[in-house]
Amino acid sequence: MAKVWKTGDDVNTDEIIPCKYYPRPKIEELGDFCLHDVYPEFAKNRKKGDVLVAGDNFGCGSSREYAPVALKYSGIKCIIAKSFARIFYRNAINIGLPILISKDAYDNFEEGDEIEVDLEKGVIKNISKNLSFKTEPLPKFVMKIVDEGGIVEFLKKHDFKELQEVK
Repeated sequence: MAKVWKTGDDVNTDEIIPCKYYPRPKIEELGDFCLHDVYPEFAKNRKKGDVLVAGDNFGCGSSREYAPVALKYSGIKCIIAKSFARIFYRNAINIGLPILISKDAYDNFEEGDEIEVDLEKGVIKNISKNLSFKTEPLPKFVMKIVDEGGIVEFLKKHDFKELQEVK
């Protein structure tokens, strides 16, 4: 079962991955420094498949693509936030990091709760508290991009006509 990690409002891209941690010899190493300075417990203890639940305006600040890349390589399954900064949202989808918007989830999860997320149905379950929330699922074409590992990988495998048909 996945564990919830929780952040507050207005977590900016410089807090997600400070510039002192990149570039790295291997881009995958960014995950080890994700939120390192502001949330060291996450950086040290997160596990593959865990979920980050955030407040409003997650990913604000610069349009630095390294921020969602660091989160992706931290191993989290997805990010659920009350709201996302627009450029962060697009960058996350472009690199294949699933994100969901849910006002209910933030207020009904505590750090460490067990969580289950169905991205295609938009269902978020707090297993620890036996609660379930419905949110707007990722659109089919976005899910396809995420499943392929991001827009670049998607476009390498599919032609433009197929992209139009995925809608």
